[in-house]
Amino acid sequence: MHALARRVGVVVAIGLAACQGDKTAPVVDPSSISDGPLGSPVLLILPSPPAGSVTSVFVGDSVQLASKLSTKHGRSISWSSSSATVMRVNSKGLAVAGAVGSAIITASNANGSEQWTFNVSQRIATVTVTPNPVSLSVGAAVKLTVTLKASDGSVITGRPITYQSLNTTIAAVSDTGSVVGLSAGNTSVVVTAGSTGNIVTATVPVVVGTTTPPDTGALGLNATLTRALFPADNPWNTPIDTAAVDPNSAAIISNIGLTTALHPDFGANFNGGPFGIPYVVVSGTQPRVNVSFDFGDESDPGPYPIPPNPPIEPGGDAHVLVVDRDAWKLYELYAAQPLADGTWHAGSGAIFDLSSNTLRPAGWTSADAAGLPILPGLVRFDEVSAGNIAHALRFTVSRTRKAYVYPARHWASTDTSSLRPPMGMRVRLKASVDISGYPASAQVILRALKKYGMMVADNGSNWYISGTADARWNDTEMNTLKALHGSDFEVVRMTGVVTP
Repeated sequence: MHALARRVGVVVAIGLAACQGDKTAPVVDPSSISDGPLGSPVLLILPSPPAGSVTSVFVGDSVQLASKLSTKHGRSISWSSSSATVMRVNSKGLAVAGAVGSAIITASNANGSEQWTFNVSQRIATVTVTPNPVSLSVGAAVKLTVTLKASDGSVITGRPITYQSLNTTIAAVSDTGSVVGLSAGNTSVVVTAGSTGNIVTATVPVVVGTTTPPDTGALGLNATLTRALFPADNPWNTPIDTAAVDPNSAAIISNIGLTTALHPDFGANFNGGPFGIPYVVVSGTQPRVNVSFDFGDESDPGPYPIPPNPPIEPGGDAHVLVVDRDAWKLYELYAAQPLADGTWHAGSGAIFDLSSNTLRPAGWTSADAAGLPILPGLVRFDEVSAGNIAHALRFTVSRTRKAYVYPARHWASTDTSSLRPPMGMRVRLKASVDISGYPASAQVILRALKKYGMMVADNGSNWYISGTADARWNDTEMNTLKALHGSDFEVVRMTGVVTP
């Protein structure tokens, strides 16, 4: 969008953002404009364009209009707007842009009338570039995806975007954001978005290597993962077979259900198809898509590398789990649904660096109620078929406590009883349980339950253990797990339980 060359108004309050090259300020509520004193101005007050002009402004901009109509003989000027929501004007001719759209401001008296047309758009508040940083080999190319957002979190499109490599002997970048490695070394690409009056920038580090990064695994639905999810010292990967039993173990297990059977909430066939939580592995070049959220204040904004027609968990939770094989990142969505314009909407979403032990912010949910990642806790076919699960699993209970324990970050209950399981609580299969009579595939799972246990990750049916929706499962073998009951488990000692 173009802006007036006369956008040289007085700056009366300025907010600087590290990624922005322009001045920003709080947005004025048009309803606050009155005929009395205007109070302390907080934005750019732009000078009046000539009557009859068409002017582009941003939400929150103020324009002091000046009419040439004569006011002799007491002929005062009346001001009006064709859309007070888009552009409201007071009796002094001070107009404030309040919403995206177009509006005509009219000044009139007995001597005639004058009009100004305003086209109002959102001001860019943030710019996000993915991937960031960029790592590629000589001769390889990586496409940058730029997402612009307004202060309310809405995505802005249609603004000019330019790209500049700071060292064109190491990497070049096209007008469409395709970065090409030319020689080994380090440089950066500067991304600039917007136009006069609202320009934002982002700097993307670029590392060009001499060889192509190795393929780290297969791609596609429930593909084999050849690397561990998270570092070896991550809580998911830490054995707890020798840890102490929690003093309240017996009471907590009793509240969950001593005689309730363990239930594999995954398999090859239920209602005509696999059931459980599927995942998909994509490469680092998978195009990103924008995702909007119901719980945006506790969701990672993305964009997310969701491929066309990704597997969606059947049933009410509709999880979508995507692994970026090359960046080694996990993207998870809850209540995900594709929209007609190619974007997605979800209840919540979380992004995890699988090479890091970084947790969600305290009190944040994820695509799971406990604020945990989902994929690391699933029983996966590739691991069972290989004969070893070297991490904890996840399970659900019907009533949790209004509390969480490391590594969980979020509760989802109003029950404050200390004898209810908090989110993140870990149980393990008792060492005394004989697993020798189970099928080999089931024994893989039971050994993991003894050594690594399973964590409370969500509210649901009691003792439901989660796994992938995969047509390769042998449901008969998996159903032998139902021979176990709550009395076969014990709670691992909990410390540092977070409560209200």
